[in-house]
Amino acid sequence: MSVDIYDITKYGERRNIEFKENLEMEYHLKKDRIQRLASQMKYRMEKGDGEAVYFLGVDDDGNLVGLTDDKMDESLFVLEKVVHSIDAKINDIQKQDAGEGTVAKVLVGKENSQQKKHLLVGVVGHVDHGKSTLVGTLTSGSLDNGSGRTRIYLDVQKHEIERGLSADLSFAVYGFREGKPVRITNPLHKKEKSKVVEQCEKVVSFVDTVGHEPWLRTTIRGIVGQKLDFGLLTIAADQGPTAITREHLGIVLAMEIPLLVAITKIDMVTEEQTREVKDEVFELLKMVGKIPYMVKTGDDAVFVAGNMNQHLVPVIKVSPVTGNGLDLLDELFYQLNVESNPQDGKKPFMMYIDKIYTVTGVGTVVSGTVRQGTVKKGDKLLLGPTGTGKFIPITVRSIEMHYYKKDSAETGEVVGISLSGADVSSIKRGMIISDLLYKPQPVREFEADVSILVHPTTIREGYECITHIETISDTTIFQPLDKEYLSAGDTGKIRMKFKYRPYAIREGQKLIFREGRSKGVGKVSKIY
Repeated sequence: MSVDIYDITKYGERRNIEFKENLEMEYHLKKDRIQRLASQMKYRMEKGDGEAVYFLGVDDDGNLVGLTDDKMDESLFVLEKVVHSIDAKINDIQKQDAGEGTVAKVLVGKENSQQKKHLLVGVVGHVDHGKSTLVGTLTSGSLDNGSGRTRIYLDVQKHEIERGLSADLSFAVYGFREGKPVRITNPLHKKEKSKVVEQCEKVVSFVDTVGHEPWLRTTIRGIVGQKLDFGLLTIAADQGPTAITREHLGIVLAMEIPLLVAITKIDMVTEEQTREVKDEVFELLKMVGKIPYMVKTGDDAVFVAGNMNQHLVPVIKVSPVTGNGLDLLDELFYQLNVESNPQDGKKPFMMYIDKIYTVTGVGTVVSGTVRQGTVKKGDKLLLGPTGTGKFIPITVRSIEMHYYKKDSAETGEVVGISLSGADVSSIKRGMIISDLLYKPQPVREFEADVSILVHPTTIREGYECITHIETISDTTIFQPLDKEYLSAGDTGKIRMKFKYRPYAIREGQKLIFREGRSKGVGKVSKIY
């Protein structure tokens, strides 16, 4: 008998259906076998738009074989193990008698995930390519005067406004309510930003980095140190891609952050010049394995947002002076979504510290992006490690996000947290605050698998450079392990040691190292 009782015809070409006569624990739970089953399940789910259908007690031809109750329980147990290994879940199980046994139809789907209501976008690009002006115009709705007037809508210092150059990371925010943009109208009034967070069902926060080459270290901190959902690369139509453009693009790609590109200042050049720069941008993206997609209409924005991945890169032509293209950026940010992993919220809280300051009437405040878990007002946390490797007990006094007071903060949110129990002088950038259950450890030495992108000579034992991990930016000493030395283009394993103090790091974290003309990327593979 074939499996017509489950109406397989409705599944089209059956690419998301898998027949399993029997799954045995002794055989199928072996490491290599369960990995094959997991890969097979991922494929079936991909073909089924996130859902796969498994028939147990059915042979490869679709004939009902049937399983005894014990064998069926064993097969379901094995299938559940495979499902959990890929962070999926079993949505439904239907059983039916078949001869002397039972067959089962099992629906497998993605783990329940929620669309993030808060998107974090890192803005990068060469100096004077209009990063801050674009963000200021986008978040305020006010057109620029051609001299960067809308930059004041960002959290910038007075000297930065006067010079027209950003010297540190700055932040901006806008949101959407009932599909319509909600913008800041008074940049000097903190309550404006607070209202955006309070009133909008979706909030977009921008981390505006520094385009000037001497401050590349700060730009790296903005990209590596935040839990970015997207990177927005600005390229001026009057200049096109530069060496710094390529440098920033490389950093975003190394961190595996989905990319958007804005071609700015199109009001300053002819259509032909804009077209030439667009062609340059497309060629650059293709060179690094990306698929550029020109967004010309709102429908384009909806399409590209719905199909956004690591390879597809939307490109939009914009002018903060004329307003051309800003509506497309609005539509794109409204449509873009990132599925949050529900497991991240269940993990013990941890946040890397990016900025430390004192607020009158509030006390010591640290800010950063929540990497995992949830933190609440009144929570008892640990701060560290100190230079001697200790962790200090602290208490959360209050939490703010863009000046909006919150009772709690979740994974991916950029927040300021007021602490008691630690003085400003004892806190350094690169430290963490975490739940006690996170069990942080001070790390001085570790191994990393690295790729050397640029280096004029060879990297040997004793080589020193600045290494960036999360918000950590410190000198490390290298010791190649599987080779005597490494040169540009090489990959290898390196033992690295923080020169001055320990930090709380873990296996799997990405890193970037840079010193002078030398640079490379890698991933922490072992902790000592």
